Amino acid sequence: MCGIIGITSLQGNFREPIGKVVRRCLERLEYRGYDSVGIAVIKGSSIEVRKGKGKIAEVSVRLSFDEVDGLTAIGHTRWATHGKPSDENAHPHTDCTGRVAVVHNGIISNFLELKEELIRKGHVFRSETDTEVLAHLIEEYLKMGYKPFDAFKAALSKIRGAYAFVVAMAQEPNRLYFARNTSPLVIGIGNGANFIASDIPAFLEFTNTVIVLRDGEYGYIEPGKVYIERDGLPVNVEERIRLISWTPEMASKEGYPHFMLKEIHEQPIAINSTLAGIDEKAFNEVINAILNSRKVFILGAGTSYHAGLIGDYLFTSMLGLDTHTLISSEYKKYLNSISDGDIAIAISQSGETIDTLVAIRAFRERGAKIVAVSNVIDSAIPRESNYVIYTRAGPEIGVAATKTFTTQLVVLTVLALKMGIAMGKLTNNEYRDMMDLLNKVPNLVQGVMASVEGKVKALSGYISRKQSAYYLSRGIGVPLSMEGALKLKEIAYIHAEAYPAGESKHGPIALVEGGYPVVFSILDDDNVDALLGNVMEMKARDAYTIGLVPEKYVGKFKELLNVTLEMPNIDYRVAPIVYVVPMQLLAYYTAVAKGYDPDKPRNLAKTVTVE
Repeated sequence: MCGIIGITSLQGNFREPIGKVVRRCLERLEYRGYDSVGIAVIKGSSIEVRKGKGKIAEVSVRLSFDEVDGLTAIGHTRWATHGKPSDENAHPHTDCTGRVAVVHNGIISNFLELKEELIRKGHVFRSETDTEVLAHLIEEYLKMGYKPFDAFKAALSKIRGAYAFVVAMAQEPNRLYFARNTSPLVIGIGNGANFIASDIPAFLEFTNTVIVLRDGEYGYIEPGKVYIERDGLPVNVEERIRLISWTPEMASKEGYPHFMLKEIHEQPIAINSTLAGIDEKAFNEVINAILNSRKVFILGAGTSYHAGLIGDYLFTSMLGLDTHTLISSEYKKYLNSISDGDIAIAISQSGETIDTLVAIRAFRERGAKIVAVSNVIDSAIPRESNYVIYTRAGPEIGVAATKTFTTQLVVLTVLALKMGIAMGKLTNNEYRDMMDLLNKVPNLVQGVMASVEGKVKALSGYISRKQSAYYLSRGIGVPLSMEGALKLKEIAYIHAEAYPAGESKHGPIALVEGGYPVVFSILDDDNVDALLGNVMEMKARDAYTIGLVPEKYVGKFKELLNVTLEMPNIDYRVAPIVYVVPMQLLAYYTAVAKGYDPDKPRNLAKTVTVE
């Protein structure tokens, strides 16, 4: 959602105007999605604000961000929630005096009543946003004689909702105040400068030493100091410091035209890193918890939900577990069926997804144990879980999930295989064979990209001229197809629908006409002959048929397919990790063919932190 950066530094630390530094930091948060951008810099006894609707590249030039200098600054990219995208609604927002500036991610649920109260006291509001109330609340307490930090805390006590705030006050020119409740905030500890941001890539150029803030924490940063409080008591800062292994290069494009294409090509490395980073102790704890559970719930949103469905298929078909997978925002349906000892596996690449966070809190209240699967260490969902398994995908900047999806599948597959041994569903030889296959997957993915990318790029020209498409399969291929369809929808803006191929005659086939694209995922399982019949029925309606087909079955399908993408002969339980890659490439190249930026799809954000 919204992107936040705050910087406070010593004189001469950056050797360039701080406005330019803030602009560069904000560019690294563009993946979060936004409609407007702004900066605020403390200048003597006042704060200079420059902001406007539009992209960073345009607004920063028009308003000369790079020319603004100072020692303490905040910046923001806004994704509209309260008030339309406009210059007035862009952040930062100030109080009546212009000496308090606020940036915010989240929603203040009681802002209308606070706003009405402040207007009655004579405050003049310049925007439609909920954020502006905090600036005026702080102003009100400062007028009452409160010291800046006390005014900030008093104002916070009035706020209800989800938020990440960073506040600059001209009265304290070397200090920035912050507070977190649900929405993410991370402190970066630098040399001669400290940072506060909504995500690590914002300041990774300057430091990889971080503190991930937790819900209910607030405090301030100065160039050489970090102070954190919770419930009025100081937090031990030293024991919270973490070193991030990501490099600035990992969060840059490295010559690729888009982050999404770079991250698709990074999947062999991400998968290998995840396999190498398997924490046996963490997995054993999760396995013991599942063995002692009554039911297993799997929660996720978007791509993470699709990963959960694939995990569900393995848990149910291979292990016989009573497994229920749900979209996190629909958790209320299941509340009356949860009891002590049930397990809920919460999948979230960011670890901050608000729908999933709200769901696990409700499940915990009813006695469920929570297992987090996340790519971000010490993020909210892992912190609120009983057990944690981390993927090792590295930073993912593109809004469309790619390498975080395949690494989620790796973790869930390894968990299913280890459960298979523990439950006696797999022999030791079967387990070893499957793990050997998983360790070959990075090379298999590399080979698939090399063999199909050119063909997929050519195919994207045809798909880019279509308004709709079907993605069909059976068995474990159905959630795989769902992920392929989601990718085409979210970055190429083509209506794509996935469903079990056996459902075609129950309604969907009515839409099929000449040239209608239908993408089939054919895995090496007992559904091959049934899918052959499904391809035939689509071909009989003159559909444009595309098939991802194991090498051994190419001869069986080739005459029925307009385009054949040959896949390796691989066990169907591992196949989705490999098969999804051509689907990611097809979505990417189709978006590019239509002239869209696949890294910044409209109306979407990388991490959804508002319900």
